[in-house]
Amino acid sequence: MKSDFILLSDRQTDASFLIHHYLSFYLRAGCKVCFLGFVQSFSHYNAVSQRLGVSLTQARDKGQLVFLEGLKESLGVILQEDASQGTQPLNYLRLPGAGLECLFKFVESSMRQSWNRDDGETRGPPVLLIDDLSVLLSLGVSVKAILDFTLYCQATICLELKGNMVILVRCEEEDADDDEGSDLLHRGLVHQCSLALHVEGLPTGYCRDIHGQMEVWWRRREDAMYNQRKIFHFKVHDKGALFFARGTSSAVL
Repeated sequence: MKSDFILLSDRQTDASFLIHHYLSFYLRAGCKVCFLGFVQSFSHYNAVSQRLGVSLTQARDKGQLVFLEGLKESLGVILQEDASQGTQPLNYLRLPGAGLECLFKFVESSMRQSWNRDDGETRGPPVLLIDDLSVLLSLGVSVKAILDFTLYCQATICLELKGNMVILVRCEEEDADDDEGSDLLHRGLVHQCSLALHVEGLPTGYCRDIHGQMEVWWRRREDAMYNQRKIFHFKVHDKGALFFARGTSSAVL
């Protein structure tokens, strides 16, 4: 595996199936995974992963998976009486001007911790997964602070540790006044990533056989210019998704 920053985004549809795909893929590959889950509980991700043949509980117990349950942790931080404890990952909820330094330190320490495989096989590279980063905007974190956080993560995980990052963000309506919101964050992350997967609903509306379309950009690292862009249709199944070129029928695959 090469070091990559993969950006997932969606508009008027749900791209979370890609998060589940990458989570199960990297765990099966023997990678150390730090997963920041801001929108669902651990039991939700574990239930989906079990249908894909992976147990998050087992991965967490043996140290392969570090999971930050954002919903639960956020409530604990907000209700905490002692505001002096500024070292927890989500301390920005109590200290709006603190930025995401403590969250980065949590990610960094998690990625640097080793774990032992019981099957004797070689360990894969470390991986950071986030679902979904745009939630931080609604918690009062600025776009600049979030982009600084991802740059620090990229420098540590992708460049230093030769690992990978997979981050999901959600975009607002295209005609929305979003000068300081999710679209601005999305544009900033597009300039940082090496592969961008953007999922949307079909322009023509609902279709029983096609659930949406995915636009894929990938670029050369040396010139930082996107050199390929393709669009695929997809249909999500119980244990995965079927992709096919736009304009062709899935029946021929």
